[in-house]
Amino acid sequence: MQHHPVKLAIEAADRAIGLEDFDSLMDFYADDATLVVKPGMLVRGKARIRQAFVAIAEHFKHQLVVTQGKMEIIEGAGTALVIMETLLDTRDADGAPRHIERRATYVFRLEADGRWLCVVDNSYGTDLLSANAGS
Repeated sequence: MQHHPVKLAIEAADRAIGLEDFDSLMDFYADDATLVVKPGMLVRGKARIRQAFVAIAEHFKHQLVVTQGKMEIIEGAGTALVIMETLLDTRDADGAPRHIERRATYVFRLEADGRWLCVVDNSYGTDLLSANAGS
């Protein structure tokens, strides 16, 4: 799994987030992708996903670094489910380092040209279940 194309795509996307290279980041997503911005807030389509990432960068005061921990990729029928640790490093309001660990879930689709594109980006993973418990 070390060189799986989905893993390589996620690594490239995380680098693009840190560099705030949102144009390159959009190459990671399918046109009809959905991003979980936060529990209860979804955006769909590349234009809205791009806007969300600009807002996320501003929220983290342009100091967000995203990396991966453990990762499992499960393929079937031209799709891949990714279950992984997403590691976020940033600074709090006082400038102190802040480390956030999430157990993320992503869904990728294999396109006709051989690229794996993200169709569901959920960095909150199953934490959405407890966040939306009152829904």
